[in-house]
Amino acid sequence: MTTASDILKSKPSQAVFAIAPGASVFEALERMAEKSIGALLVMEGEQVVGIITERDYARKIALMSRLSRETKVREIMSSPVMYVTPQQTCEECMALMTENRLRHLPVVKHGKVIGLLSIGDLVANIISEQRFIIEQLEHYISGDRAA
Repeated sequence: MTTASDILKSKPSQAVFAIAPGASVFEALERMAEKSIGALLVMEGEQVVGIITERDYARKIALMSRLSRETKVREIMSSPVMYVTPQQTCEECMALMTENRLRHLPVVKHGKVIGLLSIGDLVANIISEQRFIIEQLEHYISGDRAA
């Protein structure tokens, strides 16, 4: 079974992007746009205190007619943040994300964030595993046992 750690290793970049709770929402949006990502962990030092996503912006700033330059990240971030450990399986991560309607999930080892999984990372992994199984079954059915 594929673990959260395995998925992190397969990602092109394992960088975790974060912002301070006192930063403006505008600064968070700039960083997300610059890095082409949809979420930032909100951290005080090495401690995760929340997460801010494009969805948070849409629902808590744009729809509420608030100003992103005047609103602090701490005012709209989601907290507390659910997380997984490196040993948890892809299926466990997917279940947690589905049940809680999450699109991003930090991976924490010994109290320190080592990566961030997105729903897209998990879906890509599941598709890859299914493709492999299908290929193996096709080889088995065709009698090609060398695969």
